[in-house]
Parts: sequence; structure tokens; C-alpha cells
Amino acid sequence: MTELRRRGGGDPDSTDNASDREGDDRLGLQGDAEGERDGESKADTPDVPLSAADTDNTPQCLNKALEGLPPRWKNYWIRGVLSLAMISGFFLIIYMGPVTLILVVMTVQIKCFQEIITIGYRVYHSYELPWFRTLSWYFLICVNYFFYGETVADYFGALVQREEPLQFLARYHRFISFALYLAGFCMFVLSLVKKHYRLQFYMFAWTHVTLLIVVTQSHLVIQNLFEGMIWFIVPISIVICNDIMAYLFGFFFGRTPLIKTPPSSPSSSHPRRPGRASSAGSLPRWSLASCETNGFTVECEPSEIFVMRQYTLPAVVQDILAWETVTLYPFQIHSVFLSAFGSLIGPFGGFFASGFKRAFKIKDFANTIPGHGGIMDRFDCQYLMATFTHVYIGSFIRGPNPSKVLQQLLMLRPDQQLGIFHTLHSQLRERGMLPPPAAQA
Repeated sequence: MTELRRRGGGDPDSTDNASDREGDDRLGLQGDAEGERDGESKADTPDVPLSAADTDNTPQCLNKALEGLPPRWKNYWIRGVLSLAMISGFFLIIYMGPVTLILVVMTVQIKCFQEIITIGYRVYHSYELPWFRTLSWYFLICVNYFFYGETVADYFGALVQREEPLQFLARYHRFISFALYLAGFCMFVLSLVKKHYRLQFYMFAWTHVTLLIVVTQSHLVIQNLFEGMIWFIVPISIVICNDIMAYLFGFFFGRTPLIKTPPSSPSSSHPRRPGRASSAGSLPRWSLASCETNGFTVECEPSEIFVMRQYTLPAVVQDILAWETVTLYPFQIHSVFLSAFGSLIGPFGGFFASGFKRAFKIKDFANTIPGHGGIMDRFDCQYLMATFTHVYIGSFIRGPNPSKVLQQLLMLRPDQQLGIFHTLHSQLRERGMLPPPAAQA
């Protein structure tokens, strides 16, 4: 980090950092002084130059309406009004259907990527690293081409079969993706400048870690959506409920820090409330949301986890409640596990993002949403929740998908399809599911 020490700019003890330390007392983030006592040198942390993200972009009408309020209550009302607006927009997007949701996820992904890459550019822009931003966006395009190409091949097989160019792209998709990435890799090597080797590799790693965190997990959000809109709606709603309740309890009752985070983080000094999130289990009543999304249509044949079942309670519970059975959607049981993860583990995504911001002495990733910061500030916990949901579906929910198998069969040559037909026919006959040849005659 010698070059960073030599060329790092800015005064680390600026007013912004002073306000950060004030928030540290409330939320428990140790100040820079404590870091120094632990032997950590401030010079190892490059200062981020001021940008639009560090300015107040609250609409003038809100500022005027809240003029006489103390800063604490002013921030409370700004966050509240904007939160209601975002929740209303969320319901509107859900109403517009899965295709709109996919486009929104892609937009959010691009914005999150831009916010993180911009921080890197602001930190190291004085070094004039060649091609850094160009290559970062090029790698984003490559990775999206790979992931969304896989999605199109898996879920839009009928469309691919009808178009000859799409068949070629689907057949050689992974090779094309690798070739595109390889071109970017070679461009990076050719851009290396002798006096900036270390910093260029820093930024190469910065870009790839950002792709791993943002693009990979946003792809998992879309995979969850294709399993049924409810697997998209419920996890997001759980995190929203947790964030709101954490902020409210921290604002009104918080005294003892839960974990050390910057003041801009929605994580409060009060633990998350698992009970508040579990109410999302009532969503199976919206039957359309529980149907699998297949291409541009929603096939409304809900699986067994969205059908009411009767469960026999353990003897101990029967003695306490005087009930022998209880009738539930199986999904409501699964929602308890999703809620537990969102309440207990999900906040660590926010703590991770908060530590990242503290490392570069910034309050928010951007100033896109007044009172809330950037898009990444609102989606730090969502990405971790989406990954857990995807793993949970793959481990406990998803079974063989007949429609996907059929799409793969239709992509085979006619002789291969015929061979599979005869093999399947003989297997079914051996199991007694088809009559023997004599009986058929």
C-alpha cells in the first residue's frame, strides 16, 4: 500500500468523519481512534474524494415541509415518505408481471454495479488507470450474456427452437461466453502499465468481486422468480419488514449497539424481529404468485406445497394447546425458515456493506434515494437473502422439471428422440405402467 500512502488525498479527520463517529456512538461502530489503538494505520485506507453521493439531494418540497424539525426527526420523516413510495412502486411492479420484474432486476443490478465501480474509480482516479471503467463495463456485459443466455436456453426453449440463429447461439453459448471473457482478459493484460501494476490488479480484482456479489446474486433472484413469483415476493418482503422494524425499534427504543455499522445503515441497535417477517407465509392465498413462470406465461398448476394439508401435532404440543391437528399450507412452514434466515443472518449482508463503506470513509454508496442512499444501500441484505432462497429451493423444494426435460428432448436429433422414446417405452412396460405387446394387439 506504499503508493496509496504516498498519493492518498484528503483529510481523514474531516467533518463527514466526525458525523460518522457520532453515529458510531449510536450504532456501535468503533471510531478511527480505536482502530489506531489496535495498530491499524489510517494511511492504509485511501480517502474517497467528495462526490454527488456526499451531498443532500432531498426534494425541496420535503425540506420545506420539514424545515422546523430537529435533524433526527427530519431524517425519520424523509425515510418514511420515501419508504412508502418505494413499497408502492414494489407492488406496482409485481402487478405488471414477471417480465417487468426481470427488467427491474436487471436495472437494479446495473445500478448497483455502477455504484461500486464508481467508488473504485473515485478512489484510484488520480492514477489514470487505462481502460479501467471500459473493461469493468465490458466484463459486466460478458457475465450478463453468459447468465441470461443460460436462462433463455433453459426457460425459452420453444422460442429458441423456432429461430435458426438462436439455435446456433444456444448450442455454442458457453464457448462464445468464454471467448468474450478471454478477449477482455487479453485487453487487460495489454493495458498494464509498468508503474501501476499493483493498482491495476487491485482494480481487476475489484471488478471481479463486484461481479460475483452483484451479477451472480441478481441472476439467482431471476432464477427464484422462474420458480414462481412467490419465491421472489416473499424473501424481498421479509427483508423489507425486517429493515423497517429494525429501524423503528432502533429509533424509538435502541440503546445498546447490536453490531458496529456506519450511521447510514438501516441496521439499528435493536435486534431484528423474526415474528414480524413470518407473516409473509400468508401469501399462498394469491394463487397466481405460486405458479411456475415458464417463458412469458405463468402456468397456474401450483405444486403440493401450495395445497392445504393437515398435520398431526407432537404429543407434547397437543397437551399444551389441546389440538390434535393443524391445517396449513406447507409453504407457510417453509416461510418460517426463510423468515428466520432473513431475521438472524440476512442483516450480516448489511453489516458487510457497512464495513465496506467504513473502509473507504463514505456514508452511502450513492445518493439515488434521499434519506436512504444508493440502490446498493437498499439491496445489501436482499442479495444474501436471494442466495439463501435459491439454495433452499434447490435443496428442499425443487424436483425434476418435466417442462425443462421436454425442452431438452426437443433439441435432440430425431434419431436420438426416437431412441429415448423406445427406452422409455420399455421401462414403463417393465414397471407395469403399460400393457404388454400381446394385450395391446
